[in-house]
Amino acid sequence: MRVLHVVQSDAFAGVERHVARLARAQAASGDRVVVVGGHVGRMIETIDDTSVHVLPAGSLGQVVRTLRGTARGADVVHVHMTSAEIAAALASLVSPRLPPVVSTRHFARPRGSGPAAGLTAAVARTPVRAQISISQYVADQVDGDSVVVHPGIDDRPDGPGAAGRDRSVLLVQRLEPEKRTDLGILAFSASGLRDHGWQLLVAGEGSQRSRLEELVAHEGLGEQVRFLGSRSDVDELMRRAAVLLAPCPVEGLGLSVLEAMSNGLPVVAAGAGGHLETLAGLDPLALHPPTDVVQAGANLATLGASTTRRDAYGEAAREVQRARFTLRSQVEGTAAVYRTVLRPA
Repeated sequence: MRVLHVVQSDAFAGVERHVARLARAQAASGDRVVVVGGHVGRMIETIDDTSVHVLPAGSLGQVVRTLRGTARGADVVHVHMTSAEIAAALASLVSPRLPPVVSTRHFARPRGSGPAAGLTAAVARTPVRAQISISQYVADQVDGDSVVVHPGIDDRPDGPGAAGRDRSVLLVQRLEPEKRTDLGILAFSASGLRDHGWQLLVAGEGSQRSRLEELVAHEGLGEQVRFLGSRSDVDELMRRAAVLLAPCPVEGLGLSVLEAMSNGLPVVAAGAGGHLETLAGLDPLALHPPTDVVQAGANLATLGASTTRRDAYGEAAREVQRARFTLRSQVEGTAAVYRTVLRPA
């Protein structure tokens, strides 16, 4: 099958990583894949397959023009996020024979925002023939019917046991308001782990960094919290850390959580959103009431005190990832949705 992925972005965050991994897996399964959008260098590096062409998408106009020139060679146009849907809608006005459009919904909210939300949503949904949601949580919140296809990731080799890891708690996410990194810092403060030589490592960048640094100073954590900035070695960080914190209460699914599970890394997460689909049933310490930093801190403290429990939790998490969140299952589920829009009318 010939697949054209579109994400109107020149960044490389969660959605772009999702697209890159899916494109790589589809190409490995025999599909011919082109990707429009994302930071070109990071996309090429992550896809790591010269058969997959990556084209820039720095503006809406550029995406529309690229679609007009490349979509004719595709069987399916697979768009990600509302701006890519709008680009497909505009391209279809001048190229009426645009291939069927499938949209993946990554965020648990209806299309559009602000005063023109209704118009934006109406335009965006025009070309979409089928929708995929990355979790049941997202499917329950978006407008229109969708098929749940969980993202998958590559299996990682077994890493060191808990006794061989650093005394560090890792937090990997964009430093934006909705991610609630502040809750992670407060949970680490409440855990008391700093009194036992532990550190909190924060990997990621965003508009909230200066405010978060102020919070760290206010909590007296200046020696225990390190801001690492954007990192390309997240897997290595996860192989060294003892616990991952995932405080976002509105996470669609959470790629960093899946990566932690694959690395045998225990997770303490807000008990909401997609975290309920990845972590429920693994360990009572995995989930805490959203925004409850005291309980989150208590869970961290308990895990920090027991290498045996961290090992058991990490192994259980790895087994769940390898059974339920694989790239093979994602490719197969995505292809099944493609087939529904390719059937003769």
